[in-house]
Amino acid sequence: MNAALIFAGGTGTRMNIKTMPKQFLPLHGKPIILYTLEQFEYHPEIDAIVVVCIESWINHLNMLLKRNNFTKVNWVVPGGASGQESIFNGLKALHEHCPEDTTVLVHDGVRPLINAQVISDNIACVKEHGNAITTSVAIETIMMIDQSSGNTIRQISPRKECAMARAPQSFCLSELYDAHCRAIAEQRSDFIDSASLMMHCGHTLYTVTGPAENIKITTPSDYYMFKSFVEAEENKQIFGY
Repeated sequence: MNAALIFAGGTGTRMNIKTMPKQFLPLHGKPIILYTLEQFEYHPEIDAIVVVCIESWINHLNMLLKRNNFTKVNWVVPGGASGQESIFNGLKALHEHCPEDTTVLVHDGVRPLINAQVISDNIACVKEHGNAITTSVAIETIMMIDQSSGNTIRQISPRKECAMARAPQSFCLSELYDAHCRAIAEQRSDFIDSASLMMHCGHTLYTVTGPAENIKITTPSDYYMFKSFVEAEENKQIFGY
């Protein structure tokens, strides 16, 4: 079984939006979260979806799902005080209802430019290696900064050894659930993502390369980049270029 865990619990403070969370910001009348969910809803290998949502927006999301005939979103659960806690809320729903060997693809609700190939590659990588971390090729030089000495450059990493973190990050349900339980027992709530949590628990992580445009919409410039990609795709379908 393959399940998607879509994290849509952020409030979008960096978007400077006062009226709604960023995942509900519309483009051509459709909220960003629906663009994201469609990629998993229509993928033949995805069996179920759990969405972690800001509690006060759950009714609105359920209305959108019903209006747009989503059938694979089995659970919508409230977010927590942190991203780590919110993901665990989604994992608890999957752990209760799905087999332990379910492949879980953890994905940002505001990362709508995911595609079917990346989803398929994640599932295949988990079957072969036990996990899959989506990355894109680093096209800029990565510098390590030493903040304790006046923000001096400590190290310049060879670009061929670097990658940009993307999503999904995919794991076996039982292993990811156990890692979260360990973090709770250790009173650790500071892991930036599932990959860092799993590394802490001793897992060797394997990468899947995805497209550079698979960005997380965090700032207004990200939104306009997303808009340009959507409109370019529409023009390709209409005009053939």
